[in-house]
Amino acid sequence: MPSKRERPVPPSEDRLLSRMRDWRAEHERELTPDGLDENEAVNLPDARAIDLVLRVGELMLASGEGTEAVSESMLSLSVAFELPRSEVSVTFTTITLSTHPGGDQPPVTGERVVRRRSLDYFRVNELHTLVQQAALGLLELEDAAARLSQIRRARMPYPNWVIVVGFGLIASSASVMMGGGLIVGAAAFIATVLGDRTAVFLARRGVAEFYQMAAAAVVAATIGVGLLWVSTTMDLGLQAAAIITGNIMALLPGRPLVSSLQDGISGSYVSAAARLLETFFILGAIVSGVGAVAYTAIRLGVPIDLESLPSAGTSLEVPVLIGAAGIAMAFAISLAVPPRMLPTIGALGVMIWAIYAGLRSLLEVPPVVGTVAGAVAVGVVGHWLARRTRRPVLPYLVPSIAPLLPGSILYRGLIEITQGSPMSGLLSVVEAVMVGLALGAGVNLGGELVRAFQRGGLAGAGMRSRPAARRTRGGY
Repeated sequence: MPSKRERPVPPSEDRLLSRMRDWRAEHERELTPDGLDENEAVNLPDARAIDLVLRVGELMLASGEGTEAVSESMLSLSVAFELPRSEVSVTFTTITLSTHPGGDQPPVTGERVVRRRSLDYFRVNELHTLVQQAALGLLELEDAAARLSQIRRARMPYPNWVIVVGFGLIASSASVMMGGGLIVGAAAFIATVLGDRTAVFLARRGVAEFYQMAAAAVVAATIGVGLLWVSTTMDLGLQAAAIITGNIMALLPGRPLVSSLQDGISGSYVSAAARLLETFFILGAIVSGVGAVAYTAIRLGVPIDLESLPSAGTSLEVPVLIGAAGIAMAFAISLAVPPRMLPTIGALGVMIWAIYAGLRSLLEVPPVVGTVAGAVAVGVVGHWLARRTRRPVLPYLVPSIAPLLPGSILYRGLIEITQGSPMSGLLSVVEAVMVGLALGAGVNLGGELVRAFQRGGLAGAGMRSRPAARRTRGGY
């Protein structure tokens, strides 16, 4: 009778993924145009496989995934479905796949264009699962195509009204975090939801996104200024300016900022430049909308005191920590992150704020330094969790940095400009931009640390298989 030790143990997914990576490393010459042999037998690639790889990449990019992850997923599917010598090119709006059968046959190339983007990390998560299973050999081509159709038709984990509520809760949590109280938090919720609905109304009529964002900022800022006037007139003592700050934090482009730096670091410079330009256009729309309302309010005599502008400072009190967790989880809901990830994202939101506030209060470091430290810690933990759970990393990172988005700094800069201090205002706006870039760079640096010392990822991924690294000194 065989002993317990002699019984065969089924390979784990970790071992299977490692085998797939090793297989790709051994056959890399055969899978790229460098290994083309004109005398070998020619097998034409399956057109269904090419179509599947392109459609998976298109849906991932349209749902908010980064360029490098999309390229890695498409290459993994190319290996899984035996597309010879595949080359993948992913930019901000275009996906191209080329495969060379060999011999006298010409390359077969397909392309898809992403014309509409809808942030949906639920679908991104499901697509990563599809790619993982295909790379492990658990899905045949027909099964993978059927699974892709199911993902396209699947409903999000939240109904539409919950997504809208989540967007409003970002501003509400930020207002409470900055000392606004329940009344101001409720007003911030209403103002942000009304601004969002205004943007949706304009979107359905074909108005450009820049003006949608500007209109959303105008609606919310107008409500904030109105409540500020009522509070001042009736001596209610409300921190009504927290409504505007909360709305700015809800509108700030955290996702394209992180993705732009991620693409730039990974060597996708065209996509990085496009995403960074998208970030600055959104920021310009917010500045235009809030700045116009603030200027009008000051001209009408509404008192806005720079000394009493809302800010959470470096507080570690319980309401502030609850607000940080609320901002992160509400941001995740607005991005359709699966519900089971929300507690972890809330904990990461508290962690980034605690590190930032702790360093600033104990060591008196500048805001940018505290931001980088918190972002790096979240980047390390987020990338480690993504690799351990085999989920995409952006659903962990993008909501978790929300508590440090520079809403109060940006608002202070706009008020300084409208009150006749343009130099001070511009310096505050520049500081807000630096804080935003520090957030994006910090979380990506955390990912680099994890990548450098831990094997993981899809087929062909890992510390030796990164194209951007091998294009430079990694290829020597």
